[in-house]
Parts: sequence; structure tokens; C-alpha cells
Amino acid sequence: MVSIESLKKIIIESRDYVQSLSFKDRNFEFEKNANYVFVGMRRAGKTFLIYNLIKDRAREDFLYINFEDERLMEFEVADFDLLLEAYNQLFSKKPAIYFDEIQNILGWEKFCRRLADFGYEISITGSNASMLSREIASTLGGRFIVKEIQALSFAEFLFFNGVKLADNFEYGKQKSEVVRFMDEYMHYGGLPECIKYNDKRNYLSNIFQKVFFGDIIARYKLKNEFALRLLIKKMAESVNNETSFNRIKNILNSSNAKVGTGTLIEYFGYLEESFLVFSITNFTAKFAEKESKKKFYFADTGILNLFLIDQKSKLLENLVYIELRRRFQSEIYFYKRIIETDFYIPDHNLLIQVCISVKDYETRERELKSLKYSMRELKVNKSMIITYDEQEKIEIAEGEIELIPYWKWVL
Repeated sequence: MVSIESLKKIIIESRDYVQSLSFKDRNFEFEKNANYVFVGMRRAGKTFLIYNLIKDRAREDFLYINFEDERLMEFEVADFDLLLEAYNQLFSKKPAIYFDEIQNILGWEKFCRRLADFGYEISITGSNASMLSREIASTLGGRFIVKEIQALSFAEFLFFNGVKLADNFEYGKQKSEVVRFMDEYMHYGGLPECIKYNDKRNYLSNIFQKVFFGDIIARYKLKNEFALRLLIKKMAESVNNETSFNRIKNILNSSNAKVGTGTLIEYFGYLEESFLVFSITNFTAKFAEKESKKKFYFADTGILNLFLIDQKSKLLENLVYIELRRRFQSEIYFYKRIIETDFYIPDHNLLIQVCISVKDYETRERELKSLKYSMRELKVNKSMIITYDEQEKIEIAEGEIELIPYWKWVL
């Protein structure tokens, strides 16, 4: 249990810190007076979104607490009332409440529900997808808007790097600058703080270690650290390829990381809950195959690139997945019967293939063949191939295929 005097000190220090900040806004629109749950991977910008929210609502009376503060290691759910008492001894007005990384406090959801019931304006962040479980959603009782926060989009990445796009920039000198930044974005991802570091790889490695040891190994009390690390590496190496948990199990077993298929599936669940890795399934697959065979993607290409050497094709396809996840709330699949198309979004009748370059004749024919087949099967008359920096429109019997550079597609 923490003392009321130490809580007062933390309240004042946290308040002064937030009020002293100057930072770049992310372009989020907030519902007036709504309560929010912001979730997403570590360092994606959830905390700064809380700062944005405080600034957006111009709140003078607020209580902000980051539960990763080491002085709160002994904080328990019973201490929440003491925290409010400490605030009330310092200030007379009812505060808006902002709790950061609240998943560290077991039982937090009932207290937050009580605050909402009593008319407090409250927003919270967490780095664990279990915060979205049905049980917690039921406890919160529809009083919160849940919003997943991803790393910076490419447009935000340019803004954070001080790039202001001119009209028709793609026809002038600025295009080369955009492509250069796209290459950096592809290799080092969109975690906001990464931009300010020269040694970006070391920064990203530290973030990964924090997620690996803090959010997964420690939280779930896992013993087989080697198997989990090898699983992540094999998932990275299999990005843009369908693979099965059984195949990964055989690879791990051959590396003396003895682990069963069920355990691997369990480990993958932990990776998903930490917003590190996601998966999609084949639209045409039966239920059992959907569970056992998947394509894996990382929440950030900077983290993915820690495990790769010169794999631009994997990085580009992963970037496209991240953008599709940002744009569409509906399910994302790949489509595979005889041959495979990288992405299919059935709600939008959208087929997408990803390829660094189609200048090579054999590569071009392979990519076109895949899309033609899928377009016929699914009755889709428009599709696209997202490239690194190639553009073209191709008329075919099935309709139209557009080749478009990634930077142009996302901007």
C-alpha cells in the first residue's frame, strides 16, 4: 500500500509535467465529454494522446497518473479511493481523470466503471488487448469508447519529420524526399519517439525487450523464453507467406526448442494481446485451417526489421497490412485457391497484391496472373498492385489493375 503523502507528491509532479509539455498533435477527433479506453502496442503514442485529450478539452482540473511509475509498484485496487482522497486534499474541484497503463492494476475496471457512474470524465490507456475482453467490456457497461492506437501513419510520419507536402508534390523535386522518408518509415517503422534517435535500431531493440520480458514473459510467467523468442523470429521470417503452427513447431523442435503446437498457439495469443503480432487467414479455408494456417504480420515494421536482413518485400507487405488495419474495421484476409493474392477485404470487394517491383517480366506475369485469377473467382473488376515506386494502369479482360506506389496509395 502507498501512503497518501507519496500520492500527493506524484499527483503534483505528474500535473506539472503534463502542463509543461510542448508536443506535436496527432489528428484525432474526440467526442465531447466521452470517456475513452486507448489500447495499442507500447510507445505507439497512447500517452501523448492522453496529453492531446487534456489539451483539446483545455482541462485545468485533471488528475493524471502513469501506473508505470516505479513509486506505484505496490499500488493496489484498494488504493484508488486513497488516490482520490489525496487529490481532494490538494484541490477543491472535481477532476477529469486520466490513467496511463492501467492494466498494471488488477481489478481496475470496476473502479473506472464506478467513476463513470458517478459522472467523472475518465480516459485510460493500456498495452494489453485483454482489456478488450468481453468480461471487461461488460464491466465497463458501454460507458467508454474503445480506440486502438497504432503507430504513426505515413502522413503523420512526414508531419513529425517537418515535411509539409506541396500541391502536386509528386511531379516535383519533393517526390524524391517523400520516397526517401518512405524508405526510412519502411525500415524503422512509425513509433513516434523513434524519429528523434540516431541509433534507431537500438531504440527499437529496447522497446522489443520491454514487450518481450515485461508484457509477455513476466506477465504470463513463461518458462521457455528461448522457444518464444524463436517463435517471434520464425514469424518474422514467414511474413508474406502462409505458414502453420505445426510447421513452426517442427522448426523449433529441430532447434532444440521442444514445444507443442498447443503451446505455440497459446504463445501467439500472448503476442497478439501485447499488440506485437497479428494474423490473417485464407478467405477460402475451412474453420480448422483458419485456426492452424495463417499469415503473420507485425504491428510495426521497425520491430519486424530487427529480425530481418535486407527483406524489402516483407517490409512493404507488412506496411500495407498495417495501413489496411488502420483503414478498415472489417476482416482482412488473403485469398488462395490455386494461387494466392496477398489481401482481400470482402466488405469492400478489394483485392491487393504487393510487390517491390514488376519490371522483371516473370515477376510481372506472376503478379498479374494471381490477380486475374482472383478477380474472376470473386467477380472483382478493379484491383491493385502496391509497389515501391512504380505506377501504371493495366486493362485486362477481367477489368482494371492499377499499379501504385505505396507512398501515393497512403497519401
